[in-house]
Amino acid sequence: MDLATHAASGPLVLSPGDVDLPALRRIHAGGVRLELAPSARAGLLAAQATVRRIVEAGEVVYGINTGFGKLAQTIIPPERLAELQRNLVLSHSVGTGAPLPDGVVRLVLAAKAVSLARGHSGVRPEIVDALLALFNAGLLPRIPAKGSVGASGDLAPLAHLACVLIGEGEVAAPEGGTIGGAEALRRIGLAPFVLGPKEGLALLNGTQVSTALALAGLFGAEDVFAAGLVAGALSLEAIQGSIKPFDERIHAARGQPGQIAVAGAVRALLEGSQIVPSHADCGRVQDPYSIRCVPQVMGACLDNLAHAARVLRIEANAASDNPLVFSDSGDVISGGNFHAEPVAFAADIVALAISEIGAISERRLALLLDSGLSGLPPFLVRDGGVNSGFMIAQVTAAALASENKSLAHPASVDSLPTSANQEDHVSMATFAGRRLAEMVDNTAVVVGIEAMAACQGIELKRSAGGPRSSTLVEAEFAGIRERVAFIEQDRFLAPDVEAMRLWARRADRAAPLAGILPSRA
Repeated sequence: MDLATHAASGPLVLSPGDVDLPALRRIHAGGVRLELAPSARAGLLAAQATVRRIVEAGEVVYGINTGFGKLAQTIIPPERLAELQRNLVLSHSVGTGAPLPDGVVRLVLAAKAVSLARGHSGVRPEIVDALLALFNAGLLPRIPAKGSVGASGDLAPLAHLACVLIGEGEVAAPEGGTIGGAEALRRIGLAPFVLGPKEGLALLNGTQVSTALALAGLFGAEDVFAAGLVAGALSLEAIQGSIKPFDERIHAARGQPGQIAVAGAVRALLEGSQIVPSHADCGRVQDPYSIRCVPQVMGACLDNLAHAARVLRIEANAASDNPLVFSDSGDVISGGNFHAEPVAFAADIVALAISEIGAISERRLALLLDSGLSGLPPFLVRDGGVNSGFMIAQVTAAALASENKSLAHPASVDSLPTSANQEDHVSMATFAGRRLAEMVDNTAVVVGIEAMAACQGIELKRSAGGPRSSTLVEAEFAGIRERVAFIEQDRFLAPDVEAMRLWARRADRAAPLAGILPSRA
């Protein structure tokens, strides 16, 4: 894991700047303790000393002894600096909406600790220690999901995090329910902080919430991507489609890396299938695009996920508050690292991938139900007419695939000026990341229904002693049958749909799939 290492019996050690995607995925999932690499403390102390020197020398530096945003020209006297930082946190705690999911908050805590520990923020090491202590105790600040435009940092949501450190706000307790910030600090042996110069601003500035939301969306997208490849392999076997479009020579001739990887993964999934050679002379020339072009479509999705993963890994390690302290020269430089445009673009291309994974899956589902194309009974049920089979399950899939098309509209192209036009271009990255969770669940339903339908199709064609698919595909088939039974006649299908949604959200797919995913490679 690069420099973010984990011993079987020890904590995950965070080296700022070098925390990798597998580590971030584990942080999101939970069940791990975090520890800051000892080497990071020197940089924290040096930056803090630089801030202290500026205050003692009476220099005027934005963010240390001035107002903020449009009020940057207002100089704050030394005796009011602690009041300034506390008021900043309280006045910015204006988030609204449901609390962020636990996994996202875990990522926020870890990413904020890593960002501050880069040594450019001027905060005490004890601030970072407190963030990690809250994480390790399972005390997760309740951060409202809405209220950030993704520029000048995720100000409102991060203010709700900072509130806890000053003894305010709310925290989700591991035993259930909520407690106040002061009680949460007491449980980890701390009193509320009196924030020093720049500490409140450093906590509020930064892209950690939008980055955490986008990372959570990326991890979910990877899971449904892998499930989509399994569903596609099942559908290919159900319609007795051709394996020839997955020949590695086709994809090498084009050269797109995602396409090559997907074709290889599907070949690995189907290796040893008895169904593939059983219809070699069936006379079918070509399959519809939703089968034949899986490498091209899903490969493009994989390339988008890989690019987004690279951007988000960098951002999760970034110093993204303002101003930044450079203790080697004593300079404090005001810039715009808090602007989350890279995150917004990354989240938007993850959204495109999620939408297309569901869109091509829904088309394969429709193919399975069309007896003229699939060679299977209409709507995958023997006694049609009296039974509707998968007719309306496909309608549900179509509804969700269509919904995702609207949700995939780029958030990054929007901007609404704030702070009296001082912050006149913003990224909307926080919404860009937040909408991914809904899209992932939509696609999980679509892919899950396809996989269930494909198993139905395989079973409708399968006779006793007939050909079986590969070891890997048969294992997935068996896993699905443990969740949902063959449909002999119509039944209440909603529980089956939910079971298959959960199947599609699994994060433990077979090695040929895990090996091509950015956070699992």
